[in-house]
Amino acid sequence: MIDFKPAGSDAAAEAERWLLLIHQLPANPAYARVKIWRRLQALGAVAVKSTVYVLPANEQTKEDFVWVLREITASGGEALICEAKLIDGLSDQEVRAIFNAARDADYEALAKEARELSGALRQESAGTAEVKSRLSKLKAKVAKLVALDFFGANGRETVDGLLGALEQELQGEAKMQVDGAAQAASNLDALKGRTWVTRQDVHVDRIASAWLIRRFVDPDARFKFVAAKGYQPNPGELRFDMFEAEFTHEGDRCTFEVLLAHIGLNDPALGAIAEIVHDIDLKDEKFGREETPGIGSLIVGLTKTHKEDEQRFVRGSALFDDLYESFRKKRR
Repeated sequence: MIDFKPAGSDAAAEAERWLLLIHQLPANPAYARVKIWRRLQALGAVAVKSTVYVLPANEQTKEDFVWVLREITASGGEALICEAKLIDGLSDQEVRAIFNAARDADYEALAKEARELSGALRQESAGTAEVKSRLSKLKAKVAKLVALDFFGANGRETVDGLLGALEQELQGEAKMQVDGAAQAASNLDALKGRTWVTRQDVHVDRIASAWLIRRFVDPDARFKFVAAKGYQPNPGELRFDMFEAEFTHEGDRCTFEVLLAHIGLNDPALGAIAEIVHDIDLKDEKFGREETPGIGSLIVGLTKTHKEDEQRFVRGSALFDDLYESFRKKRR
């Protein structure tokens, strides 16, 4: 049985406050619709109905929507802004998922750009000065997107890892992977007796990493789920798969791969699982294992069926236990 620790002031446990912009625009001029759509996209708003856009409620988003309302009325349209709690039809979690899906698509585009830039650097098809210039522009895009990432979409860790690797390549300071049995044993001792903190709404990389921790690092490990932004760790806590975490994406490696390298487990069955988790999480088809689509479908079904992170960890742990035993038997 896994011991889960509540996050204290857990934002997900409270009803979310939302701002709704409900509007109607005239058919002409046609460019007004495109203009307003672009304006809403730039604010990070998402549509829950064709003419109803949503933002989390705070003073800044309220001001942003007021300016859009003025643009709509200046174009001959009608609009109103209201602050609301969702009662039925859509849950807070479902709306947060809509935001995260939109941001993940944005992060995926930036990750593709980062991989292309890394390839240009390695193949020397672009000079160092050009790569630095493009990297600077890419980092500016990421910073702009992070400001609109209200609920901590999964894709941020991937992009941060790729950008970090690019900077290290430019500086000639590639990270050394953990090696040696003595160092691995020391690493394991340092990881025991900790509370492991990660973002709410866990998915494949966090589920697999928690399973790895509980089965191979510390059977008494505790887990804590927090909001993606603004969390300050307490003494004895280790963060994983979240911004500024002790264990998160490095280069093109997902958190599970980083943890596996850190603890120094040279187990082919775990290596196979790492490849599957990598391809599901990073969506880059780097390893192309035949088991990946099926495991990916199971993870999607698991997250849709179980809304609570604790249940996702429990069910996911059973899944990875079975997968691990399957690979071990194949090796035998």
